Amino acid sequence: MLERFYRELLNFLHRQVGDRDAAADLAQESYARVLAAQRAGPPVMDGRALLYRTARNLVIDQHRRAEVRRHDSLDEVSASDEPPAPQHLQPEEALVRQQTVHGYVQVIESLPPRCREAFVLHVIDGLPQAEIAARMGISVSMVEKHVVRGTLACKRHGQGPGA
Repeated sequence: MLERFYRELLNFLHRQVGDRDAAADLAQESYARVLAAQRAGPPVMDGRALLYRTARNLVIDQHRRAEVRRHDSLDEVSASDEPPAPQHLQPEEALVRQQTVHGYVQVIESLPPRCREAFVLHVIDGLPQAEIAARMGISVSMVEKHVVRGTLACKRHGQGPGA
């Protein structure tokens, strides 16, 4: 019954998409879907209407897919059109950050052992000075002195050469 609509549907689809081969593919897919629907479900009352509705939906889907795929070729995009990477991802910036961190680590490692321990527990681990004093068996005042000594060493490092 649906075969009599093929030529009509093909012409309709050709007007929609402007390409005879694409129209033939869409017509074939429309027929396949309608025949599958007829076999799987209740009888189709108006096969022509279902065929055209299916074909329209396929055309819409094809246009949507074409919109998603539409983009400039990467070969056509010039380097000046490409947005720069964020500053923190620039290789030079990453190297500077790595060197800075390495420098601070060296400064902290050069502190006397007890001073380094108190400084790291307070600044890095975030422990309160009273807890550090109890843990290390020293006075809170001594913890404060160690933390100040470590902080000053780091500040001197951060000021660069000649500080």
